[in-house]
Amino acid sequence: MTRRSALGLLGLTTLAACAPSTNTPAPAGTEGLKDDGVKEFPLTSWSFNEAVTKQPMTDAIAKYTAANAGTKISTPSYPYNDYLNQLLLQVQGGQLTGAVQLDVAWLATLAATGKLLDLKTVAAGADYAPAALALGQSNGVQYGLPWTFAGIGLISNTELLTKAGVTSPPKTVAEFEAALTAVKGLGGGVVPWAGMTKVDQLKDIIPWMWEFGSPIVQDNKVVIGDDGSVEALTWYKKLYDQKLIAPDVNRVDARALMSQGKTAFYEDAIGGKATVTKSSPDKDLAAKMVPIARPVKADGDKPRHLAWGQVIAVVNGAGAAAAANYAKTVTTDKAYSIEWFTKTGLPPTTTSGLADTVVKNDKFANDFTERIGANSSASPFWVYPQFSQMEKVLAEEVQSILIGKKNPKEALTSARDRMNALIK
Repeated sequence: MTRRSALGLLGLTTLAACAPSTNTPAPAGTEGLKDDGVKEFPLTSWSFNEAVTKQPMTDAIAKYTAANAGTKISTPSYPYNDYLNQLLLQVQGGQLTGAVQLDVAWLATLAATGKLLDLKTVAAGADYAPAALALGQSNGVQYGLPWTFAGIGLISNTELLTKAGVTSPPKTVAEFEAALTAVKGLGGGVVPWAGMTKVDQLKDIIPWMWEFGSPIVQDNKVVIGDDGSVEALTWYKKLYDQKLIAPDVNRVDARALMSQGKTAFYEDAIGGKATVTKSSPDKDLAAKMVPIARPVKADGDKPRHLAWGQVIAVVNGAGAAAAANYAKTVTTDKAYSIEWFTKTGLPPTTTSGLADTVVKNDKFANDFTERIGANSSASPFWVYPQFSQMEKVLAEEVQSILIGKKNPKEALTSARDRMNALIK
């Protein structure tokens, strides 16, 4: 990893400010971290439910239990799209304890249950990169230990772009649109950009609204319906109508299109590459996948991306100390984190891990870090425990624009009012 890209990853916008503005119960504290002698605990995840990460998770658990006599780790798992709801039901019902894998977007919501332990003493002394450590903080409390972090951004298929005559990555929105038009000319069922158009992941519109000048949230109020957000959605709708993006596409569909060589661009987190290449008939696809900075509205503007990452939190209950020890080990010990990176493409969160030769020599990881991770910011909605309802409202209104039920100004004004009602 070059100095520039390393600094880019370490300089990822701090998410510690992502604290709920509404009243949140005090954390469960540290009393649950005292060794109660219980060495059996669950590790709840979505990664055990996915092909690319299931075996690496199995290997890590086997390695850990072999090195820690008497430890037993069960592995309840839920699909990613159902995970948060299932987790909340289990935690609030007192039916779930132990270690839990969390998307950083969910931290404030889970912290609001009052069931997560404060892991500050566990994290003390570890060499987590400061921005990575901040992934696990909400309202100033260290609820999670960082497992991996970066952002979500555009990944291109250079072979398709070359065929379409696009010889350099588009830097502006106008250049991006021209590249999409050129790719459309290839025909053959190619979708120029596998942009999100299904409700479940239309939150991907957020960084595009940033690029067009909308702050989205200002002074604790949602302000979409402003000029920037309306311009962004007017542009997105135009691409939709011109068939430069396709209807009914979510992340799974987009990955499938990239895997089949049927799209020139799609958006994903850094780990998506492993999923795409694993299922592709093109064994050389990995070399053709190149991350690019988000095109900006005007030359000189800063590319904007949504931050992305995972933490391991601990729910108060029997075996919490053992669960916390597991979380610290797999996130800080290079014997685990570098193997995890090698098998999944997900970067470590410690300074020593980031400096490891295996990470430094991975061109895709370096390019992704430098072009996307270094310019990533937390969603303005993550500070609210109601963030998932807010994102759903936004997605519903954006879809109403795409299918022609409402115009951008009408739909975004409606979204603004509905979301502000959720945070009152």
